[in-house]
Amino acid sequence: MEINPVWTRDGKEILYVSNKGHIYGTGGFWLMEAAPGAEAREIHYEETNWKARPDFSPDGSRMVYSSYLGGQWHNLWVMPAHGGDGFPLTYNGRDSVNVRWSPDGKQFALISNEGGAPGTRIEFQDAFGGWGGTLTIEKRSYLNPRGTIELRVVDEKGSVPARVSITDKSGRFWGPETVFVRADDGYDRGKSAIEAHYFHLQDSRKRVSVTVPVGKITIEVCKGLEFQPILKIVDILPGDEKHVEMKLAPLKRKPGIRTNWVSGDLHVHMNYGGTYIENVIDLLQQAKAEDLGLVNNLVVNKEQRIPDIWDLGEGAGKPQDGAVIIAGQEFHTSYWGHRGLVNLRGSLLLPGYAGYPNTAAASLYPMNADVYDMAHTQGALVGAVHPFDEVPDPFANPPQRITDELPVDVALGKLDYMEIVGFSDHKSTAAVWYKLLNLGYRIPAGAGTDAMANYASLHGPVGLNRVYAWVPEWPLNIELWFDALKRGRTFATNGPLLDFTLGGKRIGDELKLDGPQAAVPFTAKLRSIVPVDHLEVVCNGRVQRNLKLGAARNSADVSGTIPLEESGWCVLRASSDNAEYPVLDNYVYATTSPVYATIGGKPPRSPEDAKYFDAWIERVIEATSQYPDWNSAAEKENVLGKLTKAKRVFEKMR
Repeated sequence: MEINPVWTRDGKEILYVSNKGHIYGTGGFWLMEAAPGAEAREIHYEETNWKARPDFSPDGSRMVYSSYLGGQWHNLWVMPAHGGDGFPLTYNGRDSVNVRWSPDGKQFALISNEGGAPGTRIEFQDAFGGWGGTLTIEKRSYLNPRGTIELRVVDEKGSVPARVSITDKSGRFWGPETVFVRADDGYDRGKSAIEAHYFHLQDSRKRVSVTVPVGKITIEVCKGLEFQPILKIVDILPGDEKHVEMKLAPLKRKPGIRTNWVSGDLHVHMNYGGTYIENVIDLLQQAKAEDLGLVNNLVVNKEQRIPDIWDLGEGAGKPQDGAVIIAGQEFHTSYWGHRGLVNLRGSLLLPGYAGYPNTAAASLYPMNADVYDMAHTQGALVGAVHPFDEVPDPFANPPQRITDELPVDVALGKLDYMEIVGFSDHKSTAAVWYKLLNLGYRIPAGAGTDAMANYASLHGPVGLNRVYAWVPEWPLNIELWFDALKRGRTFATNGPLLDFTLGGKRIGDELKLDGPQAAVPFTAKLRSIVPVDHLEVVCNGRVQRNLKLGAARNSADVSGTIPLEESGWCVLRASSDNAEYPVLDNYVYATTSPVYATIGGKPPRSPEDAKYFDAWIERVIEATSQYPDWNSAAEKENVLGKLTKAKRVFEKMR
């Protein structure tokens, strides 16, 4: 990769950033003669993050660039033009990027994300002396006529926070001048020329003012998954000041649908190298605008930084005006698979990863099985996060390289939940989940967006992928919510709301029967802010019943019977074949955790699935046996011992 090119002041050479010869980050600084075929030479190396953007002083003797070396945020650094040791010019607790030297060499211009909304601003700083200032916009002059919309979003109780998108007739987005603007990074360019943009209307403001062009303006408002999205088109004339009020209404629910379901996003990164700087209050506002009850801020490394390291435990277990912000950790070992440590109480598990070649953490120890033990000691729950984009095939020829530790964690009794709906393919993840359920493992369905909340274009919004847990009381007791997650009293979703009973037992419970049954009663309920294509009862990995949807395909209340001939499990599943706005995901998907069935006291059996995981772990053992970077023979022996122990568990089930 070769990025950030800049001419030397004499025009004879080009400086650029490249990761040539390095494993991590975007690399160091390379200098080459500006001639075809010229050899480049590396003049300085440090692990950069796409934001170095070097620039030369007017006299050509020095360069200025952005670096986070030794800190969590990008500051300005200088070093000699042809390499050497750099030193910092700023020591700020925020990012200073895109720096450029003034023609007279006396000042820098830069972009800063200090000061909150609208997120970024242009600043100046003296090259010597440090005095600076901010570029202030005193007046806005428009080429074409404009009007103003004064927007208020309400429910039956008054003003409420919400997600808002405002577009003109060309599809261009318009927003207030003092908000973080967000965009959908996963849109299909074959279906839309412009990605969806939005902002979160905060509850601290009764109204928000937006300057828009004349003509037809479309306003779309949504608030999580339990309010019907609304759309309004207004005509704006030159100089208009339109006062627009939009009222949210909850989805219609028939009596009998429990109201004790509380939503949570188990996978959010408050700060992860993005454009903005977020804090707990910002995250809380996003959660409230998305009608989210709980946000788990997973502290994690971004290259050599852990931006939210000081927020571990902040707000943990304390409801804050309708939502709870807690902090955990994402253990970042890509070899074994990433794991989410939820509600971690105590210290961060450092360094937070293993298996990073060419570092002191190159060894594959600790493996995830060890991480579970360390996290459980601190009272955390541990789950597999963004598991699979496609179903692993351990029988492939030639052999597929597989290192993910998931079936090992399950066999050793470590796993607390899986992100069935998350930043991966929901259907592929569910296919692996079904195989584990078929072997009698009771694994709750969790969900997490992997939202990177300080990006303008992010995996999101926060709460896009969420899990609902059933709690017996309100206000929210955080311990009861996590107990419900661990017991599997959950459903995971990016849109549809589900409820399901089987033989009078609810989600997460066990139905015990003396023998095979030809007709076990079930109930299935669906409410959704978007239409769905399929509503199905799935038992032991197979569709047992396709259920009829209402005319609008967004609701269902179905009761009936299904046969249960062998021990296993059943879930209610809803899905669509494609994306459906305002669900900013690849497709609509939701699933309950299982209702488990035990017939005649016999455990579930699936020799075929046991062979699958036996072969899976064999592939892991093959790859791990050949891995070169262990700190000691004892570490390798320890890891291979756990893999072999887990393999024997599945061998006995064949």
